[in-house]
Amino acid sequence: MASTDNPQDNAGFAAKNEATFPILSDPEKQMTADYGVLSGGGSAKRWTFYINKKGIIQRIDKAVRPRTAGKTLVSSLRELNVPMRAVQKN
Repeated sequence: MASTDNPQDNAGFAAKNEATFPILSDPEKQMTADYGVLSGGGSAKRWTFYINKKGIIQRIDKAVRPRTAGKTLVSSLRELNVPMRAVQKN
């Protein structure tokens, strides 16, 4: 996940939402501009880039919906034959 917010704001968001993944900060908006996801208002669009280990973009999802993003992500990873490790739920 990437955001145009500063690292402190992203850390607060991650803690509040119990995120188990890193959130990259791009307050200078260089990366978001480079990837074409910088909106006119200065925030990042909700797009998902599937990038392989060689750094090649395999797929771009431009229709991300927060309520279904997790399920869509898992489905897309399976379609791209990305190995999934088992996650044990408590």
